[in-house]
Amino acid sequence: MRYALILLLAGTALAAKDSCLTCHSGLPGELQQPAAAFASSVHSQEGFTCADCHGGDANSDDPTVAMSASHGFIGVPPRTAIPKLCARCHSDPNFMRRYNPRERVDQYSEYLTSVHGQRLRTGDTAVATCIDCHSVHDIRPVRDPLAPVYPLRVPGTCAQCHANAAHMAKYSIPTNQYAEYLKSAHWEELSKRGDLSAPTCATCHGNHGAKPPAVSSVAAVCGTCHALEEQRFETSPHQTAFGAMNLGTCVVCHSNHAVLRTSDRMLSGSDAVCGQCHTADSAGGKAAVEMAGLIRNLQDRLKQADEILARAQADGMEVSEAIAHQTEARQNLVKARSEVHAFDVDAMAVPVKTGLAMAATDYRAGEDALHERNVRREGLAISLVGVGITVLGLWLAIRRLGGGGAAGSNQGGN
Repeated sequence: MRYALILLLAGTALAAKDSCLTCHSGLPGELQQPAAAFASSVHSQEGFTCADCHGGDANSDDPTVAMSASHGFIGVPPRTAIPKLCARCHSDPNFMRRYNPRERVDQYSEYLTSVHGQRLRTGDTAVATCIDCHSVHDIRPVRDPLAPVYPLRVPGTCAQCHANAAHMAKYSIPTNQYAEYLKSAHWEELSKRGDLSAPTCATCHGNHGAKPPAVSSVAAVCGTCHALEEQRFETSPHQTAFGAMNLGTCVVCHSNHAVLRTSDRMLSGSDAVCGQCHTADSAGGKAAVEMAGLIRNLQDRLKQADEILARAQADGMEVSEAIAHQTEARQNLVKARSEVHAFDVDAMAVPVKTGLAMAATDYRAGEDALHERNVRREGLAISLVGVGITVLGLWLAIRRLGGGGAAGSNQGGN
């Protein structure tokens, strides 16, 4: 205990002095905010001082010395200088290895290739720099839920600029991306299901090297997650058609930011995306309706099997093997939906046929379980009737014996 206390005191004595922090902690209002925010910063936790970014002499309590140009004091750096300022440390592999050997050191070089970096070099100070995404004095690790770059917060961080119509006016690009994204299946997975690997702005656009995907590369961007769908699309007639019209492949049917959860309604019906190009009596329109029918049929059979197995399980019957088999059967529904991207009815029919056969097997397992339940109930009912009859017979016999004994006793008394 004494040894630990000595180490603690020694660590305190050796801690780097930061007169900037001490001074600003005692100032009012906005002048105090940097000092208050810095306490939660990863830089503070790693032992850095204000002078590491702002220059000056953090060991001097004399403001004229601490903030002297002769000591390298730069005060508030201009926005155009911020990326390079951060890069002094974050682009130095030898320096960064002392704190996090796995930390990337190419952020600055990537930033220079981004739309933000390119415009900053032309003097446009309204574009995002490091501090707009990572904050200024309270820079937190990415894994910190309060960090602006934590996956759940990334969309809101980007929206600070991209959803601000006044800020984006001179760039002539839409500002509805954030509102559209909040409708998407991606946001649902991220916010409601807690899947932090779900796509955010940075997943598709990049983070430090942020650029809008070119039309020709959209499929490749989506394909980083949806590889099977990308492979199927490459064999479809749509790839050539969409490419010739410079439409951007995936976004034609799925949109870009408002990527909604898929369903068979995308193939047929009043809201079908296929109807945007194919009339109902065209070959493409008929194929879309047929594929929708295949998917609905498999969905219905899987649902029926699920329901009967659930009833059997609720009644205490052993159907765990069939329920597990249903999980495998549902994978064929996933495969069938992937085959939609090849727009080939025959190819889609293969997993549908397999799934239907598996669902039928599972449904029969449910029927057999319910039949066994009924047999058991009938047997139990018959047994209970038999037991009842036996009990009644015993009761009548006892009653007769009791009645006979009483009559004999009365005759003997006379």
